[in-house]
Amino acid sequence: MKQTTLDALLRLYDRLDEIVDELHNLAEIELELEAFDDASVLQARADILYEQMLNLDVVISELEG
Repeated sequence: MKQTTLDALLRLYDRLDEIVDELHNLAEIELELEAFDDASVLQARADILYEQMLNLDVVISELEG
């Protein structure tokens, strides 16, 4: 695998990590405001993206090894 491909996947992983953190933070704010439906949607999206991060981490590990 080309190094540029691996680098792109690593950048994507980092971006997803930032997005997941932002969604968690926004969900927390919505919880504090008692906007439970909004918090639930934000948390669900964060969870889905986190699962994608885990899958991507496996791919990256396989490519590095």
